[in-house]
Amino acid sequence: MVSEKIAKLINEQIAHEQYAAQYYLSMSAWFSGKDLDGIANYFRVQSKEELMHADKMFDYLNDVGGEIIIGEIPKPPHEFLGAIDIFEKALEHERKVTKSIFNIVKNANDEGDFATTSFLQWFINEQVEEEASASQLVTKIKMVSDNPSALYLFDQELAQRVFNPKGE
Repeated sequence: MVSEKIAKLINEQIAHEQYAAQYYLSMSAWFSGKDLDGIANYFRVQSKEELMHADKMFDYLNDVGGEIIIGEIPKPPHEFLGAIDIFEKALEHERKVTKSIFNIVKNANDEGDFATTSFLQWFINEQVEEEASASQLVTKIKMVSDNPSALYLFDQELAQRVFNPKGE
């Protein structure tokens, strides 16, 4: 059985993941409005991944007997300064998610909750990958944003991303 404190932190993380899904969907909408459908696709897939993360946490909390309390999801911003701003905000957001997950792991370790620590290892690995990817995309969008031909190729590259519901 999971402690109330850890259950509260996981419930908060579920809400963070659901907010991230909405945030990325808002970013996708911005790019769709600019006819950059490949980049919009990237953020749409990112949104679906965040919902999958929330579902994993929901299922885990249920499995360990924690009370699931669905939190309020704030409205994400929908106005951005431009493509570079969006990718920088995405990287910043991934860093916040990493800190939040690390906080749950720290608290679980402090309580000797090895099941939660083990469960969250997948999320730690995922965040390393997410931050590295987001950082690379910031670098790329800065290189191509002033070059229409390069932006077109970047858009085509991100159009190739597909959602993998197994999270692998």
